[in-house]
Amino acid sequence: MAVGLAPAADAARPAHGAPPAHAARQDPARHTTATADRQAADPEATGIRSAYANVLDLQGVPAAAQPGEFNPVTVFADRGAWHAYALPSVQDPSTHGGFSGPLHIAQEYPWWLSKSFSRMRLTEAGEHLDLAGGGAPRFTSLPGALRQTYRLDDGLRLTLELRFATERTALVRARVHNTGRAPRTLGADWTGTLLRPEAAPQRDAPALSATARGVAVGFARVREKWDYLTDGTERFEVTHREPVRTTVEGDTYRSELAAPLTLAPGAARSLDWTESYTFTAAERASEASSVRRVLAHPAANALAGEARWRRYVAGVTRGVPADRRRLAVKSLETLVTNWRSAAGRIRHDAISPSLSYKWFTGGIWAWDTWKQAVGTARFDPRLAQSQIRAMFDHQIRPTSATRPQDAGMIPDAVFFNDQADGGGNWNERNSKPPLAAWAVWEVYRRGGDRAFLREMYPKLAAYQAWWYRNRDHDRDGLAEYGATVDPANDSTEQRRLAAAWESGMDNAPRFDAGLGTSVVTNRDASGTVTGYSLTQESVDLNAYLAADQDHLADIARATGDRAGERRWRARAEATHRAVRERMYDPGDGWFHDIALDSGKRLTARGRGIEGAIPLWTGTASRPQAAAVRDRLTDPREFATPVPFPTVARSSPYFAPQRYWRGPVWLDQAYFAQAGLRRYGYAAQSRTLTDRLLTAAHGLSARSPVMENYDPLTGAPLNSPNFSWSAAVLLPMLSQR
Repeated sequence: MAVGLAPAADAARPAHGAPPAHAARQDPARHTTATADRQAADPEATGIRSAYANVLDLQGVPAAAQPGEFNPVTVFADRGAWHAYALPSVQDPSTHGGFSGPLHIAQEYPWWLSKSFSRMRLTEAGEHLDLAGGGAPRFTSLPGALRQTYRLDDGLRLTLELRFATERTALVRARVHNTGRAPRTLGADWTGTLLRPEAAPQRDAPALSATARGVAVGFARVREKWDYLTDGTERFEVTHREPVRTTVEGDTYRSELAAPLTLAPGAARSLDWTESYTFTAAERASEASSVRRVLAHPAANALAGEARWRRYVAGVTRGVPADRRRLAVKSLETLVTNWRSAAGRIRHDAISPSLSYKWFTGGIWAWDTWKQAVGTARFDPRLAQSQIRAMFDHQIRPTSATRPQDAGMIPDAVFFNDQADGGGNWNERNSKPPLAAWAVWEVYRRGGDRAFLREMYPKLAAYQAWWYRNRDHDRDGLAEYGATVDPANDSTEQRRLAAAWESGMDNAPRFDAGLGTSVVTNRDASGTVTGYSLTQESVDLNAYLAADQDHLADIARATGDRAGERRWRARAEATHRAVRERMYDPGDGWFHDIALDSGKRLTARGRGIEGAIPLWTGTASRPQAAAVRDRLTDPREFATPVPFPTVARSSPYFAPQRYWRGPVWLDQAYFAQAGLRRYGYAAQSRTLTDRLLTAAHGLSARSPVMENYDPLTGAPLNSPNFSWSAAVLLPMLSQR
């Protein structure tokens, strides 16, 4: 099926759900305030908490239930939760005492449940106390937590801290501290109002109800393929540790602490509650036990969370220069917020591209996963393994009832729902570039789990075999990007489009139909159609295949398969040699795709960043690498103000804000700068990398990590809080 179709569109969206042309001119991620900027350090925090406070601006309050295509409020989640929160607005007292949200994922799409579902208030002698009565509150995002600090008067302090206790539950701790000289007797209550979707049938999906220890929201079944998906079993539930009395009126509730809170001078008391979002009755039952355990020991749970985040921060900042460590932690927070635990058809924990972009929220992509796993392995190798398994869970088996000819293939994208469940974003029309063995090897290097290598080895071998069986039209050892036999690939143009998606560089000039790109049909020995190939053999694809063959040789050696090591090493050398000899053009000092029929290098399509991949993979000869280096360091080519555009500045097709026709994508920048280092050009690599990190707008500030950037101005483009950008920043920052 088509992936990420807009509701009214007739043509399929790009595999990464490319936004409309106007979106590239927007900066949806900017949501800053002067007050927030003054809160860059939290004087009450210590250690990593103070050093890395507010690396992202997480202040914001939703205006409507539907965030729009781009969510302007950057949020925080952890442990793979499918709901997230932000900090309220300092300037708006009506938001004080609660965390913005939650933003919850209706299987595949993000929706705001409330402006602030659990807004806490304190009372004394029957009167509500002004939370800002003693001065402006302080709102702080910390590694692994959100914090609010209030001074109500000269003798009363309130601190709220939210962190995630499990993959389905957030823990909120409210610490009330009497700093005065007289005892205080206080009441407490919590209130919230639903943000109801505007359009039916989703408008009528959520419903409030009181529970014995708080309040719950149930959801009716809604199957709006492109907007809102629920099964009628989802539930959001607030559970208090202390007894409360809850009343519900329409879309608003109030939970009141059953007994007053008496604090002697100098005494403090914590009021704790959980906020859980589950998809099924079985999950709800299991999570109820988890909630009881969390609320029985909330302090221990919070301390365990802090210890985990200290490990995370240590992992991503190791070897990073001091002035770049906040960026490393921002990348860490981006990846963790985009972490989704197993749910629906996603059977292992994985990382989605971005919770901030509608079409990227509820699914995972193959080559995103390979890059994200490499970054994640620096702070959590087990989570990195899980991501890889999440994609290989859907590797096509020889026994497949619908596509046995694709045995070994990894689908492009998998979501909470496949087509049989009414999902529209699942995509098996194509695969994605083969970087899986690289990812597996890098995860092993960080975690040392040899059993993981043994588990993945045959699966990686099957994926390699699929490429040469179904994507090498002329059986010459050089593969092509292509398309599968799929109902949606029902025309030459749809097959060409799917093949471009398979490259990951959806609209790159080298795939333009107007420049001669078309497709041919692939058949097996019996004449059965097995798929389609572009009429060109691509340099990046074959360099990636060679690198993965090298990594498979490494895996074979590590698992004791010496014969396999020799076979893979020989295969890799043959692939490297073919790319080196057939795809490099000495006339312009660059690697190019070649025509399938003639073997002619397609130089008229201009130079693309894919021509630098043979440096990253070690494919290029020394003289070839020197020539590529000259192009990468030339301001008229790839050394633009923000270096490493996807199309050379000299190309007639260079378009600095058109997705894969000019913007700087950080994954390709990583490959290019790492390739320079591999061939001994460390100084040039460092200079260009430093320029990129400085000139890409917001990277070194508190703005989100973006999907891509304008190479001439540094303007942020497309999806904010983008996972693979965050993932590849980690090795870029440490240069290792």
